Amino acid sequence: MAQSSDFDVNASLKSYLEDPQSILTPDADPALLDCENDADLFTPGLINSVLNPIAEAIGENPEAILQAVNLDSLQFLCKCAPTLPPDQRPQLVSRSAVTDGDLFALSRQTSYIPAASLGRLLDLLISGLGAEAETIHHEEADGEGEESAHHKQVLEAFAFLLQWCIAAVETKSAEKPSAPAARGGKKAAKGKAAQKDGLWDSTTQLQIAMETMAKVMKLKLARIFVTTSERDTFTGLFTRPVYLLLESETRVKSTAIRMHAFKVLCVAIKHHGHAYGAQTSIIQNLTYFEHLAEPMAELLNILAEQYDYAQLAEEVMKELSNKEFAANDTKGPKSVPTFVARLSELAPRVVQKQIASLAKLLESENYTLRCAIIEVCGNLIGMLSKIEEGNRSENHKGQINAFFDVLEERFLDVNPYCRVRAIQVFTKLCDLETKFPKRRQAAAELAARSLEDKSSNVRRNAIKLLGKLIGTHPFAVMHGGLLNYTEWSARLEACEAELNALKPPAETGLAEIEAEATVDEHLLDDATQVQDDRPPMTEAQQVAAFQKAQEEAATAEALSKLQLTRRYYFEAMKFIEILHEASPHIVQLLGSKNKSEIVEAMDFFVMADAYSLEPAKIGIRRMLRLIWTKGNSDEGKGVQSHLIESYRGLFFHAPDNFNANDAANYVARNMISLTFGASPAELTSLEQLLATMMKDKAVNTLVIDKLWQVYGVQKREISKQQRRGAIIVLGMLALSDPEIVVKEMETCLRIGLGSIGRKDLLVARYTCIALMRMTESKQAKGAEAKPSIRLPNDHAVISRLGALIEVRSESKDWYGLAEQVVGAIYALSKHPDVKCSEVLRRKTRAVFSATAKQAPAKKEVADAVVETSQIDEDGDVEMSDLPTPPPEPTEVEEEEVATAPESATGLCQLLFVVGHVALKQIVHLEMIEQDFKRRKALKEKAADAALPTKKTPGAKTPAAGRKSTMSKEEKAAQEAEEELDLMAGTNEDDFADAVAHIRERELLYGPSSLLANFGPLVKEICSNNTAYPSAELQAQAALCMAKLMCVSSEFCEANLSLLITILERSPSATTRSNLVVALGDMAVCFNHLIDENTDFLYRRLSDSSLQVKRTCLMTLTFLILAGQVKVKGQLGEMAKLVEDSDERVRDMSRTFFAELAGKDNAVYNHFVDMFSLLSSDESLDEDRFRRVIKFLASFIEKDKHAKQLASKLAPRLARAGNERQWNDVAFALGLLPHKSEEIAKMVGEGCRVVEASA
Repeated sequence: MAQSSDFDVNASLKSYLEDPQSILTPDADPALLDCENDADLFTPGLINSVLNPIAEAIGENPEAILQAVNLDSLQFLCKCAPTLPPDQRPQLVSRSAVTDGDLFALSRQTSYIPAASLGRLLDLLISGLGAEAETIHHEEADGEGEESAHHKQVLEAFAFLLQWCIAAVETKSAEKPSAPAARGGKKAAKGKAAQKDGLWDSTTQLQIAMETMAKVMKLKLARIFVTTSERDTFTGLFTRPVYLLLESETRVKSTAIRMHAFKVLCVAIKHHGHAYGAQTSIIQNLTYFEHLAEPMAELLNILAEQYDYAQLAEEVMKELSNKEFAANDTKGPKSVPTFVARLSELAPRVVQKQIASLAKLLESENYTLRCAIIEVCGNLIGMLSKIEEGNRSENHKGQINAFFDVLEERFLDVNPYCRVRAIQVFTKLCDLETKFPKRRQAAAELAARSLEDKSSNVRRNAIKLLGKLIGTHPFAVMHGGLLNYTEWSARLEACEAELNALKPPAETGLAEIEAEATVDEHLLDDATQVQDDRPPMTEAQQVAAFQKAQEEAATAEALSKLQLTRRYYFEAMKFIEILHEASPHIVQLLGSKNKSEIVEAMDFFVMADAYSLEPAKIGIRRMLRLIWTKGNSDEGKGVQSHLIESYRGLFFHAPDNFNANDAANYVARNMISLTFGASPAELTSLEQLLATMMKDKAVNTLVIDKLWQVYGVQKREISKQQRRGAIIVLGMLALSDPEIVVKEMETCLRIGLGSIGRKDLLVARYTCIALMRMTESKQAKGAEAKPSIRLPNDHAVISRLGALIEVRSESKDWYGLAEQVVGAIYALSKHPDVKCSEVLRRKTRAVFSATAKQAPAKKEVADAVVETSQIDEDGDVEMSDLPTPPPEPTEVEEEEVATAPESATGLCQLLFVVGHVALKQIVHLEMIEQDFKRRKALKEKAADAALPTKKTPGAKTPAAGRKSTMSKEEKAAQEAEEELDLMAGTNEDDFADAVAHIRERELLYGPSSLLANFGPLVKEICSNNTAYPSAELQAQAALCMAKLMCVSSEFCEANLSLLITILERSPSATTRSNLVVALGDMAVCFNHLIDENTDFLYRRLSDSSLQVKRTCLMTLTFLILAGQVKVKGQLGEMAKLVEDSDERVRDMSRTFFAELAGKDNAVYNHFVDMFSLLSSDESLDEDRFRRVIKFLASFIEKDKHAKQLASKLAPRLARAGNERQWNDVAFALGLLPHKSEEIAKMVGEGCRVVEASA
């Protein structure tokens, strides 16, 4: 029989833990011993030749493991694979024995044993251990236990080798497949081995190994391992490799590996006293391995549920609650909160027992621990709420209230992450079946308050919580669950009225009866009490009394029910009121810089609209402006797409049970409703939204047909709002598809430009806008226009448009109509200047004729003949070449006009048309210039590409119709003539100079110019406001003069002083607003004239009218950011508005400075000037001054700039004239991070100087 090994597990384990390769193996197979000094001999074939006999021997009898040759051979093979990770090996190598052989020296660096051989070794040990376990199990069943000592040694040998082998397998798995070869001769061989190793997966073997371990530990080991130390040592041989496996994040991700590992540990803890060791290991794992936080919680949950051993979880939580973590410690506190939160989710009852200990973590400086306890409280509330009524403890309600109190307190935690976690926990609790109405009210109030939190993450989650509270509110039991305040208020009033009707009135005598009940009972117990001598009641009286008692009981029951209903209504209204108060804040957050916050705000309003909350309409309208969100980033595109999806769900998705026709009606009705009460800014945003949706083909053609039907119907039942809304929407859709209007031009003629349009000027106005969509008004420079869109002046559309100007109306809507009519003529007509000249003549005659009823047809015909004679070869008319209009009325006539209200209105309308035509004519000239350049470039390109002869157009381009009818000879002659024209000097510069001359000298000063007659007229009216006292006439004359000033710099210079005088003195806020905008336009056109007068523009920032102030701020914002005006010292005036009383002005001013800060350090460059202006302004109180300076200083981000500003401001301390000035400078220096000791010293000294001088 082979020699038996004297295996001592304690000695072997000690050597293994110090250095596995220090274990001596003298009795190993001689073939292996030969490899010790010659690693090249260590091949898979040799290893198999050694393992085969050992496997056979152990297969026959597991006790063969104890034979010296077998045990040492297996240990020798294990020594050929390192058990430590690569980062710990160098330390071991440095203290290795010098007696290391060649093979073992290599094995310290890399696993030298092939993966297949290592896998076979692991299989051998698993099967041997399993066979030994079966043997012991049968002996236990048969009652045989005499050889327990011998079994003990066999089990220890297998367990020791299995632990070693698993450690080697883990190290092997952690190595890279392409490990470098040890020797040059074996390089190729090792490379192939590495490739094979890379395909080896030990997961299944490890599962079988842990299954076998669990089987062994289910044996009655107390009979085999008599002493506790022996049993603990043996148990440790199994648990140690399990903990080692759990340290690998890859292994833990495998559910099978994780469950087998938990099984081994649970059996060891439950049956073999491993609880304390497991507690230590769990704490260590939480400290050093972040990925084990949740797995450790799962382990303790399985141990408590399946093995009925909750003590370990309680002990672990006790120990964790007593640990102290520093505020800057990141590793420990990161795992512990995850562990505690996960355990409270899996085993809330276990955690509840230790909540008093865990509550200490709420006082921790580390916020992640506080977050964990917040989540624990939420999980415990969820668990307690699910306990059935009969199983609840006495303090059940108190526990829930205590946990809710903790959550509500944490809404005010100093750390935003804790506040966010508290909100998230409340959001999760909203899904519970138990609603907790009082706590929901408190949560709603806290969430509404959190909307003003400085952290965007807190605000975003607060919005989400409010949306969740709406979606899960408890007031759906009655009346369907909608949250319309008006309806609930009416219900509450009705309920209170019913209550008052049921309550007994004071004069019934019941009050006296109740008063008698308050008599002292001792007096009634007196012996002298008079006996009741009332006769007994008859049967009829008894029946009546019984009926009365029944009625009183029914009344009492109804009263009780009504009181409960009243309370229900009152709580619902309180909840709705909180949402109403929160909505304005959420509307503000739609303008947040944080995109996820904006998305949450949009979702809130969509949810609120579904529940009929009134403020949702405001939010949904305000959402429209988000269509302009810059889409350069994914976030920007996300906001736009989310907005479109929200609007699609709100307005463009019909209910599923609707057929196609009903769905189209539904969508059309919704689209029209979007225009009701919309401001111009909202309509512009809606236009962009609908155009975007139209491009994405999100609007059905059937819906467009329905909109045309609404617009075109001629029945009286349809409201004006609906017809207007329909044409507004159609005009918006036509922005993407002009064919929408082109196909229905007849309908526009019949309705908007017909009798209905004359009665409803707004319908006519929006019809003009829709007609303008037929042309691509927003063309890029050089883009080719569509010739088919332009209409001749005798076309019905152009004729009807001209006729609309002559509609007599006192309505203010006429001006909006006239503006769009002129715009439509210039957009659609081939010769708009001709048509507008015609319109102006007729309007002038209508205003200045002695009798308004006269219709001078002959004169109009004559004028028409004269006008057509001025048309050149191309059909274009220069307005400077038009015939002279009727002679200007005398001063007496003008006074008569001014005194008559109707004539004043007519003159106002005429001046408005004149001004707008002048502006449009400038645009028309620019378009002619662009068209000239475009056609010239196209001809040059075509000539270069096709013909050797250069074809270049002349200054005047013939009409397309004439070119098509020319013969080839005529075309050649004309092209030659055009070429000669160009050679003579007609080029782009000459053409531009000609256009500039027409604009500067001809339009307003030409001897035959039509507009030239109106310049002196408006100047006369504006100069003599006493002779022309009509406020409307003065306003329109000033506006007309301002528009004419944008045409010619000479006219502008001549009348600028008059315009500024009107701007300063006009009592009309509208006039002042118009002139502010006009000055802005002039600054763009004639910068050299306005640059010296910008002070007058800045003065309007302090105008008494809020309208003028807003207009001026917007105008200056554009001019400054576009670089149209030079900023001098006036920026301080705009800085004052940062703290204006009007919220919109404040927001606009802050936005301006935020944009300005990104342009060449503009805020830094002008900081000192702004500071000087603000500090010297006595009307600016100190608190407001400080808020403004603090806001401006926030844009000084560079340290270099801060130091330079501090050095400029510091000398002012000594020059301060009073204490307020000194305080202002000191405050500004305190805001700048200058880090200068000298300045700090000056501040201290300056304070004493001021005090002394005072």
